[in-house]
Amino acid sequence: MATFRRRDRARLRAIVEGMTTQDQTEERLALFIDHENVAIGARDIGLRFDVSPLLEALAERGRLITRRAYADWNLFREDRRGLVDGNIELIEIPQRSDSVRKNAADIQMAVDAMELALTRDFVSTFVIVSGDSDFTPLVSKLRELNKRVIGVGMKGSTSGMLPPSCDEFIFYDRLDGAPQRSSSSKKSSRSKSKKKTSGKSSGGESKKKSSGKQDLRELERVITRTLSGMQSTAAGAVQASNLKRALLRKDPTFAEGDYGFRGFQELLRHLESNDTVKLTEGSAPGDPEVDFPESGGAKGSSEQEAFDLLRSTVIELMAELGGDPPLSGLKDQLRKRQENFSEKDFGYGGFLQFCKAAVTKDVVEMDWEEDDEEYYLYVPDDELPDEVLDKI
Repeated sequence: MATFRRRDRARLRAIVEGMTTQDQTEERLALFIDHENVAIGARDIGLRFDVSPLLEALAERGRLITRRAYADWNLFREDRRGLVDGNIELIEIPQRSDSVRKNAADIQMAVDAMELALTRDFVSTFVIVSGDSDFTPLVSKLRELNKRVIGVGMKGSTSGMLPPSCDEFIFYDRLDGAPQRSSSSKKSSRSKSKKKTSGKSSGGESKKKSSGKQDLRELERVITRTLSGMQSTAAGAVQASNLKRALLRKDPTFAEGDYGFRGFQELLRHLESNDTVKLTEGSAPGDPEVDFPESGGAKGSSEQEAFDLLRSTVIELMAELGGDPPLSGLKDQLRKRQENFSEKDFGYGGFLQFCKAAVTKDVVEMDWEEDDEEYYLYVPDDELPDEVLDKI
């Protein structure tokens, strides 16, 4: 009996220690948003600040413990709904009419961040959303307290002093899924309206797009995108349990049973059989490490086919246009040739990242044209067929 109790206690201790170790590997984040700064900064460059892409990016980095946004909300009434839907706590900082217009939210936000840092040891990372250099002392103090600091701001309105003081700085307008510039948004809305019209005339075609296979295809893309994001922001292998936590942070309603799988590992095995991911035995029993297949396998050849499609499309467009095709609109050209093309199938966060990978692998070349504010892709002249050279 005594032996059994000793074994029982040892087993329980091992379980608790395993849970503690696993718990420590997960970053705990506190999000503080200087809403007036980022909202006005976004407006100045033709964007609208939507917190959803930021929350999705942070979900790949850890668990959000605190979410607060500071502003005089009478001045930003139209932004409140989106923040509330993102479970952001709105801190009201009214502007006094008899005072110099200095954003009082800065001071309150700094005080709250320091209080949290000093009273909540388990918060490991602070996310400061602002481009204001006034937050540089706060960032420095948080790092002195052994806290990791991620800054977030707009590319065109962020002070040059702030990014170097952070452990990591994210430009909001470069996030995958961030709202596009006004002109692009109008163009996108026009194309969407056309799609809706054509969908009605085709007798319920839109319903077919939400089939089970399409849903599973979209899930595969979410998983590869999440895995890619985790690999780029954390050192070491990605465990299956941590991957599922990241998926749940993105969508708390996620359940593999909705797709016909009895467990998350069964879903991963299915993805492995399709050469979407690769599983290897991890340090913890029953918790495999998840990675992308090495190039040269079935998945690698599929990725190579995507690069070949990009190269052939660029060559065709060079002949058609008589010059180098721009990046904008190029993805639509690929989809005309391969309807189901998506760079997310291979773990890339966006089409630009996919094209940069193609440049790295010498598939195509790409130059940035400052006057046009546009990337142009091309294949070197010595690699082009004669009939194409005659047209450019």
